[in-house]
Amino acid sequence: MMSPLTLEPIGYIRSAFKEKFGIPRQPGLVKSLTATIELVPPFSNPEAVRGLESCSHIWLLFIFSECVGKGWKPTVRPPRLGGNQRTGVFGCRSPFRPNPIGLSPVELLGIEQQGDRMLLQVSGADLLDGTPIVDIKPYVPYADSLPEAEFGLAKNAAQPLTLPVEFSPQAEQACLHFSQQLGQPLQQQISEVLRCDPRPAYKKQDHERVYGLNLHNLNIRWQINAACIQILDILPTEPMPAGAANHGE
Repeated sequence: MMSPLTLEPIGYIRSAFKEKFGIPRQPGLVKSLTATIELVPPFSNPEAVRGLESCSHIWLLFIFSECVGKGWKPTVRPPRLGGNQRTGVFGCRSPFRPNPIGLSPVELLGIEQQGDRMLLQVSGADLLDGTPIVDIKPYVPYADSLPEAEFGLAKNAAQPLTLPVEFSPQAEQACLHFSQQLGQPLQQQISEVLRCDPRPAYKKQDHERVYGLNLHNLNIRWQINAACIQILDILPTEPMPAGAANHGE
């Protein structure tokens, strides 16, 4: 039997997702959100990423850091199946695994050296802020793209909502303010994230429930009914930077 393996992070991702709730359950569903992978020494050596600039997309291998030490079971209840149907841990993408390793393809937007730091800008990542990255591999289209592939359990699970997204007057004003402050297309990002429908499947019939989602350290308060996705308000979760105006002024 092989000796236990030790994985050393080569870097960490900096993303807008500050908590697990609201992160798209699959990569590539929210393309308007960008993230930064910061490689740490000695992996930040420019020689280590030579040739990577020719890739449009890359594979990220990462650790489900929030699940480390929490154990695993042979079967799980995937939220996308309503939390009532059991499937094998190897027949789903549950983060609670014998080895909590994840795999996501993302779009590579750019590579930048800043002192001893190597930064990779990506989009479409479904990773929590601070997630350890353990490897990066080129995405090879002729081998990695398998359009004939099927997975029956996920056939209808990944379809984004098509409901219109409506912002209350307060939320619209706050969205404009924070978009300018962050330099981000916040309205588009919120819409894309919520169309992925983060709600647990067993609560989707509760149209009165108000949810909160932490994005860019902003608390997005929202609810979904049969007619629309409604954004109720957007509030900072941390004190505003010195000299910054409060939204609404």
